Amino acid sequence: MATLKDVAVLAGVSVKTVSNVVNGYAFVKPENRRRVEDALNATGYRPNIGARNLRRGRTGFIALVVPELSIPYFGELAGGIIAAAAEHDWSVLIEQTQGDRARERKVIGDLGPHMVDGAIVSPQAVEPDDVAMPGVPVVLLGEHPLPLPLDHVGIDNVTAARTAVRHLIDLGRTRIAVIGHHPTRGTATQRLAGYRQAIAEAGLPEIVATALRYHHQDGAEAMAALLDRHEQPDAVFCFNDMLALGAIRAAHDHGLRVPHDVAIAGFDNTEHSAYSVPALTTIAPDKAALAKAAVDLVHRRAAGGGTDFPAQDVAIPYALEVRESTTP
Repeated sequence: MATLKDVAVLAGVSVKTVSNVVNGYAFVKPENRRRVEDALNATGYRPNIGARNLRRGRTGFIALVVPELSIPYFGELAGGIIAAAAEHDWSVLIEQTQGDRARERKVIGDLGPHMVDGAIVSPQAVEPDDVAMPGVPVVLLGEHPLPLPLDHVGIDNVTAARTAVRHLIDLGRTRIAVIGHHPTRGTATQRLAGYRQAIAEAGLPEIVATALRYHHQDGAEAMAALLDRHEQPDAVFCFNDMLALGAIRAAHDHGLRVPHDVAIAGFDNTEHSAYSVPALTTIAPDKAALAKAAVDLVHRRAAGGGTDFPAQDVAIPYALEVRESTTP
């Protein structure tokens, strides 16, 4: 493997000049730069990124910790974070926890400057006492309440859920169910609160279905149970798009038309939601803005901000995407 010295000999310049060209420094004479670039191509020299990062006091990696990559929202979010991290010359190491408390505690506890320059974590089960303050910048995503002095990026889930349910109420639906209640999940707690606000304001009955996981099957099973009741709902708000797509399937299997017999709305605006039949009405968080805000916060602290500014709580915008599952 070619070395800097090999390139310098071939180009007829100093090793320092070669190093300046490799590292992108501007103060190199054009002729010397051309000769070095020709020598780099001729020798096939490749810089040792690991050694360079160690000299700079960084690893070149950040961590992304999510519950499940099989849930499309987290897969799409990971893509956005990878793109945002690349703007800061970071690669992303991804870990999934399945929302398990012990696993989340271990992964967060293992974060350190020997591994990564920072981390973006979407927790579901850990409690504040489980989390020792990590030795690298950490940004929390989502809704799980962790009253710790750490940066947080997310949307207003209460207001977003209320917006979705208000849409169903405005369509004239009077028996509006919700699928996704979970006794310990922060996301569920906040979205259920938004649902209850809208239902109470309209004077309608609460119809709440639990989902211990947020997959298609869970949505279908919860919807089937709702439809087996004596009084069926005429609208359903689901806490993510996978639950909603499962609910649409169950409605179809029961001989119901969506949205004519039952309107269904989801949350997350994953790519699948626009291509289902019918296309799914859903709350659409700005995932690109969320990814960029999280990575920029990690970079600001890793680049020297440290504790020079208080923990930030960044609210990301969202929109209601109205599609065929509620409005034919």
